[in-house]
Amino acid sequence: MVKFGTSGVRGLVTELTPEVVQRYVRAFLGVVSHSGVLVIGQDLRPSSSDIARSVSAAANALGLKVRDCGQVPTPALALAAEALGAPAIMVTGSHIPADRNGLKFYRADGEITKEDEASVQAGFERDPAPDVSPDHLDVTPHDATAPFLARYADFFGPDALGGLRIGVYQHSSVARDLLMDLIRALGGGAVPLGRSRAFVPVDTEAVDPETRALLRDWVRDNALDALVSTDGDADRPMLADASGKVVPGDILSVPAARFIGVETIVTPVSSNTVVEATGAFRSVHRTRIGSPFVIAGMSEAASDGHDRIAGYEANGGFLLGFEAERNGRTIAPLMTRDFALPILATLAAAKEGSMSLSAFVADLPARFVASNRLQEVPKDISDKLVGDLKNGVDVLPNLSSGKITRTDLTDGIRMFLADGSIVHVRPSGNAPELRCYVEAGTERAATELLDDMLRHMEAYVMKRRTIRRHLARPGKNAS
Repeated sequence: MVKFGTSGVRGLVTELTPEVVQRYVRAFLGVVSHSGVLVIGQDLRPSSSDIARSVSAAANALGLKVRDCGQVPTPALALAAEALGAPAIMVTGSHIPADRNGLKFYRADGEITKEDEASVQAGFERDPAPDVSPDHLDVTPHDATAPFLARYADFFGPDALGGLRIGVYQHSSVARDLLMDLIRALGGGAVPLGRSRAFVPVDTEAVDPETRALLRDWVRDNALDALVSTDGDADRPMLADASGKVVPGDILSVPAARFIGVETIVTPVSSNTVVEATGAFRSVHRTRIGSPFVIAGMSEAASDGHDRIAGYEANGGFLLGFEAERNGRTIAPLMTRDFALPILATLAAAKEGSMSLSAFVADLPARFVASNRLQEVPKDISDKLVGDLKNGVDVLPNLSSGKITRTDLTDGIRMFLADGSIVHVRPSGNAPELRCYVEAGTERAATELLDDMLRHMEAYVMKRRTIRRHLARPGKNAS
């Protein structure tokens, strides 16, 4: 079923028919202001080009001209839309498998809000119009890549990464070539690795063991100082050190924010508590998971008189809410998740301190987060597990009420344990997945706790599936 998740509309490719896509486009353009122009972009999924044509057809049918940025990172599209003073639509399913895709919507000033989402959904449901298939599309190519590259080259300067040898795990990231150009523009040596013709659903927040092994082999075999990558539409960063160890997004965002002079941080409840432990920021505000909630939190912080505000998600997608200045160079705000700023700022900060990336990260307070997810879990089963936990039902061993000192219900359930560790369970907002995040004082403790939680969560899901099959038999009644 096509629906809004934590960021944008997602669904199976087979469900994203031209009619469905065009109804969403019409609903979106009926909510946001525009001056007769729509900016569009797409990722490298096989289905994205056809969906982009449906987007263009709907816009043209309403009398809008389309500026087509082609295959481009989501933050570069948002930057182009801001420069043109026009709304934008990105065709992408982000990190989820290629049999799914989606639409991300942008006003000229950044991502749409949750209120906008509700209005778009209501418009979609009211729209019975048939799909439009014009013989000719009024589409003009638009270069969004060059201004995005210049944004970072101008801010960091030509020697920010000088002397560093950095691998680029290209896979099917829409930023795979731009990453190479960014590193070279800042003086680093860029080494291309793992380019793929097929779409690879890389989730930078839950890197699988096979990918981690690849990263370790690549940094060793190529004598790399670091290795970088992104998810499919490049709004999430991936950064690994010289041993191939991945630096979690909510870790690399902290020194990046410090490097550019952030004073107020807005981040979801699932992000590592290292941001508070550093004492580097005047205030830290916690939100529900999803960039629209982070953006709303940034707006609220500004209304409350806070300044120099930035936001980031646990996946590392970074939102800059003010014009930052460093060494006489400035960088403008960008109110959407960005892969480039946290990667480049963290690497530049480590180099400036004459430290390896691993030593630089090790200098932060010792709080370790591990996360993973169970895939293809029906939402009702995920909701049932979270509901049982909220109601104090002892469904997961090691989480008996005597071990839980307090809970946070901001998004799913976040449980603070007596030993100082944290367990957070929530259904994904954009895929049939059940996510688990844990935090502990050592990496080993976090890994072991996560493995234990996933094992028991999987047993719970299997039990609920068995109950469902039993109740589906003739003559059985669900209670």
